[in-house]
Amino acid sequence: MSNVATLFGLGRLGFAPGTLGSLVALPIAWLVMRFGGMYVLLGVTAVVAIAAIWVSDAYAREIGAEDPQDCIIDEVAGQMLACALSPLSLAGFALAFVLFRLFDISKLWPISAVERIGGGAGIVGDDMLAGLIAGMVVATAATAGLV
Repeated sequence: MSNVATLFGLGRLGFAPGTLGSLVALPIAWLVMRFGGMYVLLGVTAVVAIAAIWVSDAYAREIGAEDPQDCIIDEVAGQMLACALSPLSLAGFALAFVLFRLFDISKLWPISAVERIGGGAGIVGDDMLAGLIAGMVVATAATAGLV
């Protein structure tokens, strides 16, 4: 479980592990959306999120931590959701990245409330909500012609 939860040790590098997880998600999301479209990316995101709940929960119990910082599979799922709602453009994905990291790090309400659920659902849920909010902001900006 630890290998998948930490993205094969990437989360253990020590410097901004959540940001590294988000960066890993960007090219994956780009390729899936480019060749499969938004709905395929949403499906892949759902699969990653479900797997992340299970893996994150097991990893957190294994090491005895509530939300281990080196567990970054949740950032991959949340970033992919933000990208799925964004236009397939450099500006769209860049804004999705910045906003997702902002919402994920700040843990503003209601993101903080979801995090308190605990276990894998809380570990992944707050990132999914941060991704949803970020994606909705980018989609709104795109509709207004800003990205």
